[in-house]
Amino acid sequence: MTDLLTISDLSVFYGASAQAVDSVSFSVPTGSVVALLGANGAGKTSIMKAIAGLIPAEGRQVFEGEDVSGLSARERVKRGIVYVPEGREIVGDMTVRENLTLGGYHLSGRERKSRAEMVLDLFPEIANKADRHAWRLSGGEQQMLAIGRGLMAKPRLLLLDEPSLGLAPMLVRRVFDRLGSFRSESDLAIVLVEQNLAMTMRICDELHFLRGGRIVGHRTAAELSDSAARQEAIDAYLGAASAA
Repeated sequence: MTDLLTISDLSVFYGASAQAVDSVSFSVPTGSVVALLGANGAGKTSIMKAIAGLIPAEGRQVFEGEDVSGLSARERVKRGIVYVPEGREIVGDMTVRENLTLGGYHLSGRERKSRAEMVLDLFPEIANKADRHAWRLSGGEQQMLAIGRGLMAKPRLLLLDEPSLGLAPMLVRRVFDRLGSFRSESDLAIVLVEQNLAMTMRICDELHFLRGGRIVGHRTAAELSDSAARQEAIDAYLGAASAA
């Protein structure tokens, strides 16, 4: 399988001396789901923001065979690199439909309409609330809207940061199941940041474990197919709190 994204020696600094990410390297094959797992402060979100072009970073980032390290966030979106941030960050005073339109701002009117129909088919929970202000949605519905807004941009690579944050387990499963369905019907690749290993295992192909800004372990989903192997990974890299 061809690599869609290759990250080489990625480092991120905040200020003169605070290093959030230290020489991280990994690749994302086309159509795959690659998870970054670790405790708070492990560097996961900094990696995602660097790939999205939202913060400065050292190292090399190659997307579809081209070095995109120096591109702006706007240019990366046009190329198909789309970031769905932790905390959703939808525009509450805009309607569901307006939020979706915002996500596809660079598309033609016809493409925006087609993508919006696709998103609302994928997330029927928000389809019947398309003209409702986003702040009136439940937490789970807001997360669906945030992901849908990201999908509006026709991503080739979706950077999904903590989609389970603050959601009840039933809603988390629903969101992940929808992502799994969409992924199985397209060649979309996903980089997923999560702390919940059990839920991550529902859709991922590869997992990288981070600690202190470095990758300290790597497993394939196949290697973690049994409960003993998953528990070993939890004990080695995540701690018991991530078993839920």
